[in-house]
Parts: sequence; C-alpha cells; structure tokens
Amino acid sequence: MSEPGSTSAVSMRDVQQLIARKDEIEAQIKAYYDVLEDQKNIGMEETLVDREGYPRADIDIYQVRTARHNIICLQNDHKSIMKEIEEALHNLHARDKDKRQRDEAEAKVEALQCNQTLPDAFAKVDAVTPGSPASMCGLQVGDEIIAFGSVNTNNFQTLQNIATVVQHSEGVSAHVKGLLLPQETIKRDCCARWKVSSFGTYTSTMEWKRAFRM
Repeated sequence: MSEPGSTSAVSMRDVQQLIARKDEIEAQIKAYYDVLEDQKNIGMEETLVDREGYPRADIDIYQVRTARHNIICLQNDHKSIMKEIEEALHNLHARDKDKRQRDEAEAKVEALQCNQTLPDAFAKVDAVTPGSPASMCGLQVGDEIIAFGSVNTNNFQTLQNIATVVQHSEGVSAHVKGLLLPQETIKRDCCARWKVSSFGTYTSTMEWKRAFRM
C-alpha cells in the first residue's frame, strides 16, 4: 500500500485492504468498550474515585484506564484510516473517470473516421463465382464498387471501362475498392487467373479493400 499523498496508482485491492484495516480497528474499539461495560458500565468519562477521593474498589482501575487509553488511540487511528480511504477512493474514481473520458474520445474519433463521406458506388456485385479470384479476395454479392484500377465514380461510363482495365492488367496490380455495412475494414491480396464478363481470362494481382460505413 502506498503512503498517503503518494502519486503512485491506487488499485481496488489497496482500497479493500484499507477497509479491512478499518473494520479491524472498529472491532478492537468495540472490544474495549465491552471491557468498560463489564466494569459497571463505567464508560469513558465516569470518575475512578469514590466520594472520599480514593480509587474505587468496585472496578478494576488498571483495566479501565488501559481500555480507555486504547480506545482513544484506536479512535485516532480510525480517523486517519478513514481519511486514507477517502483519498484512495477519490484517486480511484478520478482515474476511472479519466480512462472513461479517454475511451469516449477515442470512440468519437473512430466514429468520425467511420462516418467520413465516401464516394458513391458506380457498380454493384450481382454474382460471385465460387473459387474465383473475386471470391477468394472477399467480394460478396451486394458489394458496391467505388474503384476498379483507374476507373472510379468520376470517370466511369460503362462496364467497357472495367474491361479495358482488365485487358491491360495482366501481370500487374488491379486495385479494387468497395462499400459494405457495418463498421469493419478488410484488406486482402491475392494472385490468380480471373475472368470478367466475356473479355477472356487474365493473370492479375487484385487488392480488395472493403471500407465500411456505420
């Protein structure tokens, strides 16, 4: 356990140990009050001498004085440890609050990144042949294409544009980007012989990046 006022991190275990010590002190205080109760219920303030000024013969003076002294010491210890518990709980809650605020800030940043405006898609996948390069690279029915090599939303006119890219992509990289829900990003690289429409079969490296919106 760190010393009071220490800047070291306070853990829940530290707090639990302090509370256990507090409970122990309270139990000891009660035990000494039980001693005073057994001594004619004399308490902490009642006089220890009789009317003539002599030590009372009906109680154990030494036992009473010892119990009273220990109660006073333990009460001081109790005040001290209660202060330690209060400070530890404050530090623990402050640390949790800071962590929660950092987590919330990171979540907001991630949400903003996920909500960035993406280009409109110019094509939608209607079918994916099992075992094809498109299938192996993660393309799925319903995916919306926003870029295929040099073809994008701004310059796409017809599917002939994609066919032209395919015809000139043998042995080089063809970059494909698409949109899908929900929030997740997948990037895969694959190299295989693949076929688009009726324009023939070509060997190409296809990078499929699926960017998701929230």
